[in-house]
Amino acid sequence: MSLHWYTARRVAWAGVVAFVILTVTFVLLEYAPDPQLARIQFRAAASGGSAEAAAEAYVRRRGLQGPLWARYLDYLANLATGDWGWSDTRSQPVVTAILTALPYSLMYTVPAVLLSTFFGIAIGLYSAFNQYTKADYAATFVAFFGISIPNFWFGIVLILVFAVHLGWVPVLFDAQLARTRPFSLANARQLALPVFVLGTGAIASTMRYARAEALEYVRAAFVKTARAKGASEWRILTRHVLRPTLVPLSTILVGDLLGVILSASYLVEVVFGIPGIGRLSLEAIRRQDTALVLGTTLVPVFVAVIGNLLQDLAYAALDPRIDYGDR
Repeated sequence: MSLHWYTARRVAWAGVVAFVILTVTFVLLEYAPDPQLARIQFRAAASGGSAEAAAEAYVRRRGLQGPLWARYLDYLANLATGDWGWSDTRSQPVVTAILTALPYSLMYTVPAVLLSTFFGIAIGLYSAFNQYTKADYAATFVAFFGISIPNFWFGIVLILVFAVHLGWVPVLFDAQLARTRPFSLANARQLALPVFVLGTGAIASTMRYARAEALEYVRAAFVKTARAKGASEWRILTRHVLRPTLVPLSTILVGDLLGVILSASYLVEVVFGIPGIGRLSLEAIRRQDTALVLGTTLVPVFVAVIGNLLQDLAYAALDPRIDYGDR
């Protein structure tokens, strides 16, 4: 099977996954209670008006009339043409709302992913080469600490220590500063804590996997043979340990990082007041803004689909024994 057919098949499967996620989200939002509708009915009844008429006007204004399947098909048709809908709570197109919030999320997620990948693999390999030493025990402690500690609690503690008491970083996130001077030192200061909080859990997870995989090769016979032939430790690390370690590591690295980053972004943005995708999605869910919820759901789905596709392609490229047939 050719690479092109393999890629097309994976993209098609990714489309099926995205369709299922959107369908489930749409149905759940349909049957979830709408607090805004309840408030409108209460206000109408309190002012002497008709609660039913107010509810009908609300449904008509939000475009919620008609059967569920018909509204869902209309949404999919609009989605195919690039129209992601209109956000009633923000009075702007969903695409505009997402594009406004996306840069704020990228400012801290991209550095967190890059740093966690580099330092996680590096610490994991160092720990595997120095098994049962103080450095290994320290790295293991850091891994368990990073995985176990709640991000929202850790973020609040860091704000109290470094922002309130020491004054090294600002307490509140300045969105205007991030928008006008994204590469300034002042913006880097206010992004330091979100990157550190998000990267702590990701580094710990990556380090744990890298150490476990590298341990299988550190004491392998071919590594002992290379060392007996006079190969340097750097060559042994990069050629004989790192390369085979990346093959199984690539199958779990993307998914695990996405899980840590995407799930933690909601809490991180709420704690630090960052107006990113996570906070936008949370507010949309709270206000029952269906179009905006579906739009913010599409973003992590798209990232996960592309990430898993690249993961599959990298897995086949790193190990020549793997073909593009059914696995």
